[in-house]
Amino acid sequence: MKIANIKFYSLFTITLAALMMAGSVVAAAEKQVPSSKAEVQFSFAPLVKNTAPAVVNIYARKIVRQRGHTPLFDDPFFRQFFGREFGFGQPRKQVQNSLGSGVIVRSNGLIVTNKHVIEGADQINVVLADRREFSATLVMTDASTDLAVLQVDTGGKSLPMLELSDSDDLEVGDLVLAIGNPFGVGQTVTSGIVSALARTRVTSSDLNFFIQTDAAINPGNSGGALVSLGGKLVGVNTVIFSKSGGSLGIGFAIPANMVRAVINGMTKNGQLVRPWLGAVGQPVKHDIATSLGLFRPSGVLINKVYKGAAAATAGVRVGDVILALDGHEVNDQQALRYRIATLSVGSTAPLQVWRRKKVLELNLSLAPPPETPPRNVTVLEGHQPLSGARVANMSPGFAIEVGLDPFARGVMIVDLQRGTPANRLRFRIGDMVRGVNGKKVANVTQLQSLLSMKTGKWEINFERGGKVLNLVING
Repeated sequence: MKIANIKFYSLFTITLAALMMAGSVVAAAEKQVPSSKAEVQFSFAPLVKNTAPAVVNIYARKIVRQRGHTPLFDDPFFRQFFGREFGFGQPRKQVQNSLGSGVIVRSNGLIVTNKHVIEGADQINVVLADRREFSATLVMTDASTDLAVLQVDTGGKSLPMLELSDSDDLEVGDLVLAIGNPFGVGQTVTSGIVSALARTRVTSSDLNFFIQTDAAINPGNSGGALVSLGGKLVGVNTVIFSKSGGSLGIGFAIPANMVRAVINGMTKNGQLVRPWLGAVGQPVKHDIATSLGLFRPSGVLINKVYKGAAAATAGVRVGDVILALDGHEVNDQQALRYRIATLSVGSTAPLQVWRRKKVLELNLSLAPPPETPPRNVTVLEGHQPLSGARVANMSPGFAIEVGLDPFARGVMIVDLQRGTPANRLRFRIGDMVRGVNGKKVANVTQLQSLLSMKTGKWEINFERGGKVLNLVING
């Protein structure tokens, strides 16, 4: 109770002092009666009227099959005879519904939302603010950003849309509106400010670089619009920080520049092509900055460069510190990835590098991750331990596609057929086959050749989770 009183009087004293200091200014200013309604009424209504029609409600349906269950088989006594998978009844269909929001970004019906809103959906319906309803087609999804692109058939009619802003122009403290469909109650508008920028420790996605806002965002707002007072889309609302499931004033949105890059990077067949730097590193801490002669800790210290990639071609070396890309400062690997991802394949960008206590200006020509060697996806067959495994050659392009380290080289197991020798011997998807019977494996063709040899004993050398393992099989 005392603590509360102390806070109250402290606040009262500060407020009173501030009023007294401003008193002379207020007294000096001539008091005027408002001359128009606009001078006494402040409202977001005109902005909402212009932007809300471009924000849609998304209803996704997924049909799952469940086998009929009998409580009898919960008893361990019966499970030991019939097994865990045994049950009565035919598989039955169950409909699972999810809801979210989306933003029309092109008048022809191109819509952006979150990937998790439409994940696994068999049917996607889009409802506009004026209650028009459309069936949507999934154009593409991007797990790295949690974005999805939908298309609706408008019958040749133009739909209301939101223009994408340059989200790099945002500043902490800017006013924004969040528009979406929280809890399925219908379109809702909330207001707030930009609380922070460049948040990189929010989710586990690869391209983690969010706008933080205190505008109320709740479940169902996912995929909705974060709008500037200029009436443009500055971000797509995607995640909240909450222990209860409700808004606590900490919401995150994917910047509009990333949304634009995803849309512009789409190919005609729904694939997404991004540029790849071909270099990785670590944040520069205080001790590293001191040893390198940097004025303050900033940038990314490069510890690996892929031969032939964009970074190597531009002249980046191991030990360099990348300070800025395309005029934007980068302070960690996530920020560097984001900046690369917002650029287009085939474009060039200035790269600022710290080397030997000097700042160098390099020119980066952006290219997609190379797919060399070709993946050569192959199902292994025959009387050998890896029979039934689907393998492929690793390359930066393929590794990024399957969510693995783009610097990984060699032959990887990408799938396993049930009941086959490889499956029974407990090989796993993601295992890297390094050797067979003492001979190193460099590619799929070589692996097939080694496995075709007749022998009475097999020794398979493979890597799993950074550890090298050996499996010996007789006969």
